[in-house]
Amino acid sequence: MLMRMMMLMTMMMMMMTIRMTTVIRMMMMMMMMMTMMLMMFPMMMMIRMMTMMMMMMMMMMMMMMMIAIRMMMLMMMIRMMMMIRIMVMIRMTMMMMIRMMMRMMLMMIRMMMMIRTTTVIR
Repeated sequence: MLMRMMMLMTMMMMMMTIRMTTVIRMMMMMMMMMTMMLMMFPMMMMIRMMTMMMMMMMMMMMMMMMIAIRMMMLMMMIRMMMMIRIMVMIRMTMMMMIRMMMRMMLMMIRMMMMIRTTTVIR
């Protein structure tokens, strides 16, 4: 559990922007305090329960933060990849246009054939 927490923390620190670092440091301090409490008072179940509750709360907070960071990262990625995306979109549109043209041509040919057949029959 603790190892997982530490991993999460390291990940957070790596992913963090400069603005968020203070909050994360606060989180780290809180987590350390919780762990210390857990180690200090193994006998007192009430305190342990309280610490566990706090840990759960912190985990929830961390999850929320992770989601927010992921969103931020996604936004950054989108900004970075806008040009590439536009290029891809243009390519896709071109492909679609070509396909449409082909279809139209096919339809026209079919129509012509139909007209010819009808004329021949008549």
